[in-house]
Amino acid sequence: MSALDLIFLDEHLIVLNKPSGLLSVPGRGEDKQDCLIARAQQSWPEALTVHRLDMATSGLVVIARGAEMQRSLSRAFALREVHKSYEAVVSGDPQSHEDAKPETWQDIQMPLLIDWPNRPKSKVDWEHGKPSHTQWRIKHHQPVENASRVELKPITGRTHQLRLHMMAIGHAILGDTLYASPEVVARAPRLLLHARELQFKHPLTAEWMAFKSKVPF
Repeated sequence: MSALDLIFLDEHLIVLNKPSGLLSVPGRGEDKQDCLIARAQQSWPEALTVHRLDMATSGLVVIARGAEMQRSLSRAFALREVHKSYEAVVSGDPQSHEDAKPETWQDIQMPLLIDWPNRPKSKVDWEHGKPSHTQWRIKHHQPVENASRVELKPITGRTHQLRLHMMAIGHAILGDTLYASPEVVARAPRLLLHARELQFKHPLTAEWMAFKSKVPF
């Protein structure tokens, strides 16, 4: 197993920077046992999963050391007390949307549901989907050719929420093999989505913790 990119460590929790292409938790089959939590448990046997990133997504993940800390951190996620910020490169120019200006947060509220016949995909389902809310805004940089760099904040935490919401408004994330067209997939060697910032109160000390990870694309 490869070395871990350790961002923070104390006796209660661990913050790691997950690379794109690595599972957060084990999948089905012998070939899917290498994952972030398994690597963490090699060094910290008491390490337990709190939340996940998609295999193709890179960035910050917090891991609990022990069941009590896992319960506390999981509760914070469930109560939306954890602030997460992502960065992505999407197809097209979102500035064409009404009021979509740099530094102005826009809302996407489309209900999502697991697409069981086409797993692991999810889908927008206005009748049966669960409420799903994403905020996004355009970065100041000049966009690359027919693509734009955006910041994303998931207010809810549905499966593939950021990927699906951006695709649904016409701006799929480059390299997204699940939701983008073949042309958009071919424009990047990986999914250009990175969990850049993670902020929460330490469950034991109540200290405000804020972590950042450099965007690798």
